[in-house]
Amino acid sequence: MSETSSPAPTACILVIGDEILSGRTQDTNIKYMATRLGQLGIKLREARVVPDQPEAIVAAVNFCRVLYTYVFTTGGIGPTHDDITTACIAKAFGRKVIRHPDAEKKLRAFYKDSFSRGGGDVNEARLKMAETPDGDSVTLIENLVTSAPGYRIENVFVMAGVPSIAQAMFEAAVPLLRKGDPVFSGSVDGEVREGDIAADLTALQEKYAGVSLGSYPSVRDNRLYTSIVARATDKTLIALALAEVADMMRKFGADPTVTAP
Repeated sequence: MSETSSPAPTACILVIGDEILSGRTQDTNIKYMATRLGQLGIKLREARVVPDQPEAIVAAVNFCRVLYTYVFTTGGIGPTHDDITTACIAKAFGRKVIRHPDAEKKLRAFYKDSFSRGGGDVNEARLKMAETPDGDSVTLIENLVTSAPGYRIENVFVMAGVPSIAQAMFEAAVPLLRKGDPVFSGSVDGEVREGDIAADLTALQEKYAGVSLGSYPSVRDNRLYTSIVARATDKTLIALALAEVADMMRKFGADPTVTAP
């Protein structure tokens, strides 16, 4: 058993930024965090992209922080005029925005070292990255990449959007999270039409209620394939379900490939 009781903790990811909605930037943070949350036994229930509009950010944060154990936001905590996430987080919690003294200290030290090596010096724009909501419930999240920290306020974790920085911040926040039973996955891939096995797969899902079975069709070299992915906290159940899926595919002439959890 895990260190926690049921039900498992849940999570939501809010990706903040017009650049994602415009198609200019492709998000990779959801994939990374979804994988890690599964490993930590935290169920990711929702991921949404929110525009750089204060009312949209505030509404999303306030809705999701009540519904889920944890909310992770990415994007909008940089030094420019359109980095408005912190102001919106503060508004959502009814707080004021302050320049966090520890965050400012980290930034000044980082840019002092950077300037001595020919890099940029600290300025007011860069010090904007030291801003957080006020209150004792705010905890800084370490950033080993640029020293500009993220922060936690109650159950909301506010992180940068740049993937390398977001991932570093997420890992720094892991010790602050309540864990559940880790989720494992395995798969069966075969040259079979999805519709041919749909009825049998439905019956199999009912038999293995503790296993989540997902069906994913694809076309390769003009031939139809189906991959069945099994996810659960019990590796034995996954293996049993995959074995039956493989047998199911063989009935339709496939030579399936099984990837164990």
